[in-house]
Amino acid sequence: MRERQTLTFRLNGEPVSVQAAPGARALDVLREACGLTAVKEGCGTGECGACAVLVDGTAKLSCLMLAAQLEGRVLTTAEGLGSPQAPHPLQTAFADCGAVQCGYCTPGMTIAAADLLARDPAPDRAAVRQGLSGNLCRCTGYVKIVDAVMAAAAVIREEKS
Repeated sequence: MRERQTLTFRLNGEPVSVQAAPGARALDVLREACGLTAVKEGCGTGECGACAVLVDGTAKLSCLMLAAQLEGRVLTTAEGLGSPQAPHPLQTAFADCGAVQCGYCTPGMTIAAADLLARDPAPDRAAVRQGLSGNLCRCTGYVKIVDAVMAAAAVIREEKS
C-alpha cells in the first residue's frame, strides 16, 4: 500500500497542509482532516450538489474529486463565504427569505449561487434556476431559494456601486 501524501492548499483564506491516503476523495479530506461540516455527502455520485466547494473560484463537486486534486488550489467552502459576525449576502438572504428548511442542501446551494453571481452579477430568475440546477433540495419548491439568490445579487451589486 502506498504511503499517505501531504497536500498543501489554501482553505477559506488560510494555508493548510493535510495528510491523505492515495485515492481519498476531497470530500472526505475536507470533512475528516479539516473538520468542515458544511461540505455534505448527499449522494456520493455528483447528483445532488451538497458537497459543492469553490475551487479556484469555480463550483466543483468534492465527492467527485480526488484529494490529490486539491494540491496548490484555493478552496472556499460555505464556512469561508462569511462568518456569524459578518455573513456573506447569500447567507443573510437565505435566512431572510426563508430559503432554509432542513438546511442540508444550503451550503451547496450557497456555493453554487456564489459561483453564479461571480460570473453573472445580475441574473434573471431563469439564470438562477439554471445556475442551481446541479443542486437538489428535497424540502422546497425552490421559489424561496431563487428569491434569496436574487436578493443577494441586488445587495452585492449595491455594495459594489
